[in-house]
Amino acid sequence: MKTSPTLIVGLTLVSALLTVIWGEPFLRLLRHWRIGKRIRAEGPARHQVKMGTLTMGGWLIVLPTAILTLFLYATQVAGLTFLGKEILLPLGVMLSHALLGAVDDWMGVRYGQGMRARTKFAFQVLLAALATWSLQTIYVAPPMYLPGVTLPIPLGWVYVPLSIFIIVATSNAVNITDGLDGLAALTTATAFAAYGGIALATGEALLARFCFILVGSILGFLWFNAHPAQLFMGDTGSLALGATLGVVALMTGEWLVLPLIALIPVVEVLSVMVQVAYFKATKGRRIFRMAPLHHHFELGGWSEMQVVLRFWIVNLLAALLGVLIAMA
Repeated sequence: MKTSPTLIVGLTLVSALLTVIWGEPFLRLLRHWRIGKRIRAEGPARHQVKMGTLTMGGWLIVLPTAILTLFLYATQVAGLTFLGKEILLPLGVMLSHALLGAVDDWMGVRYGQGMRARTKFAFQVLLAALATWSLQTIYVAPPMYLPGVTLPIPLGWVYVPLSIFIIVATSNAVNITDGLDGLAALTTATAFAAYGGIALATGEALLARFCFILVGSILGFLWFNAHPAQLFMGDTGSLALGATLGVVALMTGEWLVLPLIALIPVVEVLSVMVQVAYFKATKGRRIFRMAPLHHHFELGGWSEMQVVLRFWIVNLLAALLGVLIAMA
């Protein structure tokens, strides 16, 4: 199925406008419920001024995306085809991870501590396993494409643990990236736009439309998340966006370029892993001033806006390279 650039731009604009319009009532609702973020004491001192900033803002991305997607899907009843059943998989992944993140955010606000890491990880693996089953039985996603090779490469049983790993890892990577105003939103918007372009180029127009609806919602969220942020996406948004990005990459079969298209989230999570491993191996020494990596540069003298914009520029260039390799 083909799609026009006009439709793509239109869906992105409508999604962004819906998000911005709904933003102020949503902020008032969060203030009424006193959903304010607690800032960890061991973070950079300048972040303490963010104490009490509204969180669970991921719903401001997830709900407009879900409403618009389901509305367009429902148009099939009238004989039109804006979105098909393929979109129900990434939508379901997004909503389920948003619910998981919302529980974690709510516990953090109310009790000062979120869900236990092992418990949250177990739910992530379970949700990723369900998504993997859907990828194989309902959507029948291509296992893997290599640059320059037109036919998908079969992976056999390896695909199952690999798919689960990609979804869980991407979800956690975006979650770790969500530490500075606008950083996670900018990098994920770029990544979804890149995979939307790949989907368009490979004839997966319906998936492309979903990606650009999501891009619009993220851009609308950025209206309230730009520095100084009025609203944080929290785990509600970061877990949902990360898991959905992993599923979209798997649906296209072009997941080999995911580390490039989502370069900053990948580097952020690797910085934490390297820091922890080095700290344990050397009994207290550190490679970075603080992990994840964005805190290292903050403590090195970069302003928050400098870190965000420079990281986003790097991610944008890497995403363009990823798209180029995928299309080779």
